[in-house]
Amino acid sequence: MRADPRRIPALPPVDQDGQERYSSGMSDAIRPSGKSPKESSLDRHILELVPSSLTAIARAMLQDEEIKALQDYANIVSIRRLGFNDHGPVHMRKVVKNALTFASLLREAGIPMSLEQEGIGSFEDSVFALFTAGLLHDIGMSVTRQDHERYSTELGRPIVDRYLNQYCPDDVGRHVMLRSLITECIVGHMGTIRIHSVEAGLILIADGCDMEKGRARIPLLINTEARVGDIHKYSSSAVERITLSAGREKPIRIEIEMTQSVGFFQVEEVLFPKLSVSPARDHIELTAGIIGETPRRYL
Repeated sequence: MRADPRRIPALPPVDQDGQERYSSGMSDAIRPSGKSPKESSLDRHILELVPSSLTAIARAMLQDEEIKALQDYANIVSIRRLGFNDHGPVHMRKVVKNALTFASLLREAGIPMSLEQEGIGSFEDSVFALFTAGLLHDIGMSVTRQDHERYSTELGRPIVDRYLNQYCPDDVGRHVMLRSLITECIVGHMGTIRIHSVEAGLILIADGCDMEKGRARIPLLINTEARVGDIHKYSSSAVERITLSAGREKPIRIEIEMTQSVGFFQVEEVLFPKLSVSPARDHIELTAGIIGETPRRYL
């Protein structure tokens, strides 16, 4: 049976900012020929957060054609095929930015990452792991939603090895350690597998913090019919702003501002369950509220 063309929106690939990144057909969706303004802006912010010793390799990964193709196709599967929120290059960059922000706040507070605490790695090693895991954590959405975090590790392993060979050449022990940590960060980002490192705990929370309204904009435009799971899109569209800063009592403070009470679904059913199982939970303050009203404190 031929598909009804009215039910297949003829839209070019898009990201959270609503920018159309390519002007031609679906085949261009996985061509790494350009970035949206949002991607470029996030790249600049991310490069400001990495130590200078990692700038060159971070820039190379942000421009990597294979990574970009995987991110783009994952987003097509997520938004067009499944009707989900953004899981593409903007989302993955936001997770990197959030995770590196958390790492910087912990360092400023004198809280070591797991590699430092255990005496087996440096802060730069942890940043490399956070950066790499954040950039690859959802590429498994290019296969399917179920167990996508596991597919992300499978698809990402050649990429991880390629950049580890540049980051720590001729150091097999360090290579194996960081590859294992990156794998933990990726497979643990859904909160369904128990994780133990601070690094993996930060990726888990960083992923949960990408819930601002832009993430649901395109799915809401494309899918206008009611369907099970719409609460994720509508609740996300109510979240106006998320601010990450140094806390008053803990190293990290997460403040969530929303326009409607439906946004509390994102806090209580998406972010808080991830926070509750994160090894970094004890370092977090969390408040959420409707703009103009007294916020609720969760942590």
